[in-house]
Amino acid sequence: MQGLNRAVKAVLAAGAATAAWGVLVERELFTIRRATLPLLPAGSPDLRVLHLSDLHMAPWQRHKQRFVRELGELEPDLVVDTGDNLGHQLGLLGLKAALEPFRGVPGVHVHGSNDYWEPVAKSPFRYFAGPSESTPMPRRLDTAALDDFFGELGWTDLNNRTARLAVKGLPIDLIGVDDPHREYDRLDAIDEGVAALHALEPRAALTLGVAHAPYRRILDDFTDRGADLLLAGHTHGGQVCVPGFGALVTNCDIPRQQVKGVSEWRHGSRTATLNVSAGLGTSIYAPVRFACRPEVSLLTLTAA
Repeated sequence: MQGLNRAVKAVLAAGAATAAWGVLVERELFTIRRATLPLLPAGSPDLRVLHLSDLHMAPWQRHKQRFVRELGELEPDLVVDTGDNLGHQLGLLGLKAALEPFRGVPGVHVHGSNDYWEPVAKSPFRYFAGPSESTPMPRRLDTAALDDFFGELGWTDLNNRTARLAVKGLPIDLIGVDDPHREYDRLDAIDEGVAALHALEPRAALTLGVAHAPYRRILDDFTDRGADLLLAGHTHGGQVCVPGFGALVTNCDIPRQQVKGVSEWRHGSRTATLNVSAGLGTSIYAPVRFACRPEVSLLTLTAA
């Protein structure tokens, strides 16, 4: 019996230590995940793409704000923000402090559900039951003020829209959708814009597909439309992972093995490169990460 008691105490102690690490330490261990992707035409200059996602910003999160500010020292050529920027009614205050160094740097953005709705307290066990469902009557956030701020930075809105940007002299086509998790995406709304992009001369050196949540229907559609690089977030990389196994859940229908990082996405006869960011934040009601550090992605695009 004494041996059993010692074993139970050891298990409880290990559980408490794991929880403390995830809540107090790892969720603040912000990191930069780097990858080099040979996606550009021959003779093209390298492009440094900073992929931000899932900041879930609250005004008191000063350490996170400083980390994001210091990313300006990377001197990215393009910033891609894949949503869930806000984590509190006053989250825009912290976001403005964090992103000010990127004023004037070419950028694009799409919305996640937490750019519309304030997070609410709910059982963490629901997260492991499958993709989360809408919570009734959450508080609406000031999405218009968020979009105004992005406009002040000079960033392009890609919510159910298309655009062409010239980055270091290279024509870059971009297609984007609003939050697929809440089914705010309107793939039919970008048909005309995609056709107009395809008619432009010179032809694009690269086509990016941008969405918050990497649902299969979105990734398949972007790939069919000729996207070379797909960027998304939402999954938090699983947020709580098992060492040696990885993510337990994805919070969407993407394969578990592609919950974060760079991989290939195939649909029909086409293949695109996919980068899913594990993101920088968590809900203020689930402030934990384990075996899944908060991250941004720095993607160096080179000539193939």
